[in-house]
Amino acid sequence: MQSIDISTTYLTVKRQIAAAEATYARAPGSVQLLAVSKKQPLEKIHALAKLGQRDFGESYVQEALLKINALSDLAITWHFIGPIQSNKTKAIAQHFHWVHSVHRLAIAQRLSRQRSPELPPLNICLQANISAEASKSGFPPEQILSAAKNIHTLPNLTLRGLMVIPAAVTDINAQRQQFRQAKTLYQALQNTCPGIDTLSMGMSADMQAAIAEHSNWIRLGTALFGPRE
Repeated sequence: MQSIDISTTYLTVKRQIAAAEATYARAPGSVQLLAVSKKQPLEKIHALAKLGQRDFGESYVQEALLKINALSDLAITWHFIGPIQSNKTKAIAQHFHWVHSVHRLAIAQRLSRQRSPELPPLNICLQANISAEASKSGFPPEQILSAAKNIHTLPNLTLRGLMVIPAAVTDINAQRQQFRQAKTLYQALQNTCPGIDTLSMGMSADMQAAIAEHSNWIRLGTALFGPRE
């Protein structure tokens, strides 16, 4: 019964993304779904992967490592999306394909040093704190371009773009205004460094606004999996 529920929510979310792409004149398939699987059981992740979902986001390293090992037979791309502690960078560098939440130059340098040259480069996004909230990690927006210039040259990493978690607001126009700031910063980043192609923003409560402002990675958890156990 669980897989039937997952199938229903997965198809619903995929339809919602496709409808938003059409509403806001986005190219079909231009918005990717990142399933936020933190605190979700293996069975639900397995069921969603069997339905065709390939990208999963985790925020807690030890929990994620157990899942990565247990589901190693599946073709899953693992994204780290949580706050990064210095003592966790080695595990992140060794076991993930993407990191969305690089918030300091020193963290990027550690990831670069600790990523094996035998692995493909680790895809990273710089987290920008566009709402200047003390409770959130991220580069101040005015520091993003200078940080990108330093990080772009590090070995074993590929700088792909920008990730933001804006202040929580319910009005879609207010949501779009915040995301518009992120889009402007993203475009400046594209003009600064080659290969920038990723704007990671938007969750369940602000997905429509994020797609309207050209997000291409939507991070959804409860909408897919249901409440965390």
